[in-house]
Amino acid sequence: MKAAVVIGFDRPLSIEDVPVPEPGPEQVLVRIETCGLCHTDIHAARGDWPIKPTPPFIPGHEGVGIVERLGEGNVHGLTVGTRVALPWLGYSCGDCRYCNSGWETLCTSQLNMGYAMNGGFAEYAVGYAHNVVAVPADVDPLDAAPLTCAGVTTYKAVKVSGATSSSVVAVFGAGGLGHLAIQYARVTGAAVIAVDINAARLQSARELGAEHVVHAGEEDVVAAIQRLGGADVAIATAVSPSAFEQALGSLARGGTLVSRGSSSTCRATATAAAPDRSRVCTFPLTRLRGLCAWRPPPKRRDCCWSYTHARRASCPSLSIAKRPRTGR
Repeated sequence: MKAAVVIGFDRPLSIEDVPVPEPGPEQVLVRIETCGLCHTDIHAARGDWPIKPTPPFIPGHEGVGIVERLGEGNVHGLTVGTRVALPWLGYSCGDCRYCNSGWETLCTSQLNMGYAMNGGFAEYAVGYAHNVVAVPADVDPLDAAPLTCAGVTTYKAVKVSGATSSSVVAVFGAGGLGHLAIQYARVTGAAVIAVDINAARLQSARELGAEHVVHAGEEDVVAAIQRLGGADVAIATAVSPSAFEQALGSLARGGTLVSRGSSSTCRATATAAAPDRSRVCTFPLTRLRGLCAWRPPPKRRDCCWSYTHARRASCPSLSIAKRPRTGR
C-alpha cells in the first residue's frame, strides 16, 4: 500500500510502498477513505515535543474509512463494512483508575494514533476496536474527518463551559477549531461573538451564526465585548498569549474561560488572573488534542451529536501524492 511516512524529523514526508498491516487481537483493519491534517501531525513529523515518536512512522489521527478485516477476540460490535473514525486516542487500557472514571485521555498506557501507532496517512490503518468510533452512514467521510479531532475538541469546550440559550459565548479564533465552536455554541441557543484578525474568517463566522464579530487588529477586543455586556463564556482556540488575555478580560463577572489551544504562557496567565475574574478550565494542547469528551459508551453518543450538529467543517482536500512539505 501507499503511505506518507516520516523517515526523519528533518525530512519531508516520503511516499512509500509499505505492507498492509495485519489486525491483532481486538483490532480492526480499516481501508482509509480520507484523513484530516491536524497541526499535531506537523509537530509529530518535526519531532517538536519532548516525547517524540520513533521514525519511521505514519502520521494522521483524523482518519475515516471502512472496516475490511476483524482481528481475533472482542471487536466491540464492529462488523466488516462499518465506517469508522480513527481518533488521536488510539488505545487506552480500560483497567486503570483513569479509564474506569471516564478519563481515558489520562491513561498512562495510552497509545496515540499517528504518533505511537501508525495513522491514517495511508491506504490502510489498524485501530483498536474499543477506541475507533462508528461514523453515521449519511455523513460524508470528508465532513467526518475533521470532526474526529477539531470537532470533538470544540464540542467538549462548549459542553464543559455550561453554555445555554441565555449565554453569550465569545470564540477567540475563527479558524479550524473556532469555526466549529461557533456552530456548537449556536446549537445551545447561545449568542455568539467571534474574534479574529482575519476578515474573511469573520465573514464566515457570521455565515455560521455569529451575531457579533470583532476584528482584533482594528479595535480593542475587550472593550468591544464589554460594551455588549461581557461574555458568559470565552473559548480560546488561538494559540496566542494576547488572545488568551483578551479572552480573560472579555468575561462578565462569574464567566467561564475554556482554553482549547493553550500554551504554557497562556496557562500562567490564567493561573495569575483567575482568582479575581472567573472559573478557568485550561487544557494543555498536548494532552487533549482531540478526544477528552470521548468515554465509552457516551463517546459514541457525543460523536454522533458532533456529526449531526456541525456538518460544515471548512477544509480543502488533496491526494496523498500532493502532500504538504513538513520538513524544516
